Amino acid sequence: MLASVTVRAPAKVNLALGVGPLRPDGFHGFATVFHAVGIYDDLVATTLPAGSGIALYVEGEGAGSVPLDSSNLAAKAALALVPHGASPDVSLTIRKGIPVAGGMAGGSADAAAALVAVDALFDLGITREGLLDIAATLGSDVPFALHGGTAVGSDRGDRLTTAMVRGTYHWVFALADSGLSTPDVYRECDRLRAGSVVPDPEVPADLMAALRAGDPVALGAALSNDLQRAAVSLRPQLDQVLSVGEEYGALGGLVSGSGPTCAFLARDDEHALDLAVAFTASGVCRTVKRATGPVAGARVVDQRVDR
Repeated sequence: MLASVTVRAPAKVNLALGVGPLRPDGFHGFATVFHAVGIYDDLVATTLPAGSGIALYVEGEGAGSVPLDSSNLAAKAALALVPHGASPDVSLTIRKGIPVAGGMAGGSADAAAALVAVDALFDLGITREGLLDIAATLGSDVPFALHGGTAVGSDRGDRLTTAMVRGTYHWVFALADSGLSTPDVYRECDRLRAGSVVPDPEVPADLMAALRAGDPVALGAALSNDLQRAAVSLRPQLDQVLSVGEEYGALGGLVSGSGPTCAFLARDDEHALDLAVAFTASGVCRTVKRATGPVAGARVVDQRVDR
């Protein structure tokens, strides 16, 4: 029997994020292109004695902002596997590398990691499709954290179609001093669009063509995010961050998801380094991270046997 399982799950950036009108069920329809990048959270799942319940521990930058109760998505994911044979007595240690509340789906990555780790820890044998179905009940970004790579997401973002992509893309992420609440950004988006006719969202054809061609210049020109205006409205200094990226020659830049992290596409690794130095020198962001994409979804990176 396994004593512990370590799973690594990636951050994501939405290359395009189209947000439809507010629906009667309180959600918005999406048309988005998810892209997994090499910034990771690691999750270690270990067994606990019967009756212990779930124990949560979080390490790394921003750990103090991550809930340690039943509202944590990783805890919800572990509990979702109990009906499938998992023990409810498990310890989950999350090592944060993905910015907290940064628009890069760190919480969803942790949930996906928990699904993979607990499935392996208790040898449940759930199929990938089965895990994706469970992931969809936890949140709209969780299935993609399992899927990885690049994928088109529709409905609430949980219906995924693998995208045809050539090449590797080089990214620079400008991280803010503090996070933004995703619900607040959606409310601001609705407020800003009040009285307007909001069309059903579609994935931009020019963006998909750029991915198929492996053309970073065309991809940079096609990046889009319907939530960007709302994020900037709530955090006006993001305009300065985006302006620095444009000034220093980023192929394209946008607010990542609901923000406040901003993502910038570079020509190559050398250009990404130049951009990172420029952002650091400008003082418009707290810190900078570089990464490439696409990368794989949540996967086991270590297993230890109970002796």
